[in-house]
Amino acid sequence: MAKSIAIIGDSESIKGFGAVGMDLFICDDPPSSPQLLKQIAENDYYAIIYMTEEIFEASSKEREKYTERAIPAIIPLPGVRGNTGIGQRRLSSFVEQAVGSDILFKN
Repeated sequence: MAKSIAIIGDSESIKGFGAVGMDLFICDDPPSSPQLLKQIAENDYYAIIYMTEEIFEASSKEREKYTERAIPAIIPLPGVRGNTGIGQRRLSSFVEQAVGSDILFKN
């Protein structure tokens, strides 16, 4: 069975992603996002779950349960409220773990 792609975020930030075939999960209340993430991740239907950075940060405890699993991949995206830089920090951390040095975003 082919897996799908989901996106969780506020309605304004994610509404356009439906046009490219992603399943939209509107969450305008960040404190309720951990329960929504659990519901989506546990049904084993989604290979990738994108989240707006605000929702990504609000669901950190629930999200940590999936870090050791290959599926679903949980990836932050900037929302309409702006970029917090969490995506760049995560990428930098992954590169540093793999290579032993931050070769992408050195200051």
